[in-house]
Amino acid sequence: MRMNTDIFGEAIKDYFNNQYTEDIVVQADDFDDDHIPIPYLFRSYPEMPKVEQKALDTAFGKVLDVGCGAGSHGLYLQKEKKLDVTAIDISEGAIETCKKRGLKNVYIQDVFKHNSGTYDTILFLMNGSGIIGTLDHIHRFFNHIKTLLTPGGQVLMDSSDISYLFQEEDGSFWIDASARYYGEMRYILKYKKQKSEAFDWLYIDYNTLQNAANANGFLSELLIEGENNDYLARFTLAN
Repeated sequence: MRMNTDIFGEAIKDYFNNQYTEDIVVQADDFDDDHIPIPYLFRSYPEMPKVEQKALDTAFGKVLDVGCGAGSHGLYLQKEKKLDVTAIDISEGAIETCKKRGLKNVYIQDVFKHNSGTYDTILFLMNGSGIIGTLDHIHRFFNHIKTLLTPGGQVLMDSSDISYLFQEEDGSFWIDASARYYGEMRYILKYKKQKSEAFDWLYIDYNTLQNAANANGFLSELLIEGENNDYLARFTLAN
């Protein structure tokens, strides 16, 4: 995902500086506008969904928090679990705010360009599969993640099966088999007077994700299912 404007960064900075007046608007073709409440990006552990809580409970060792946003996950791991956390995000404003909130090791960086170490736990949360973009990029994703894992390390990723969006009144599903994978979305973000260019974001059902993980040398485990077709998966390298 690339942004010509730092939508998340500006919104995160506004909230942190007590200038919160509106939320991020998410637009996608064929769907009604959605909103991302900015306070939600600053949630505490008790306010997190059980999928995220499970991920934080499962994290160990040296941690890489990818797409850290306002830093809520990393701060919990750093302060409450006393773990060594490195947090990265492509948003300059998000990283600036994470530093002010007390995260120690934070960097403006794309995970696909990150190559400065290995980690026991790599987190991809808040529909972390979205960073893959489209399904045809998933092999590139797993190949790169291999270079970032320590022996015995784990990748924790949450996502959602959005097939329910295509459910008919009779309970059947209508998905065009000739079209691209149904979980591939294309979004535009708006915040105040700013607007992003369109970008790809991937939601992926667990079976498809598991098959891709196995094909790329990973073992996959479904750790927990949430209440909104979401789930948390763990990947470890097969021996």
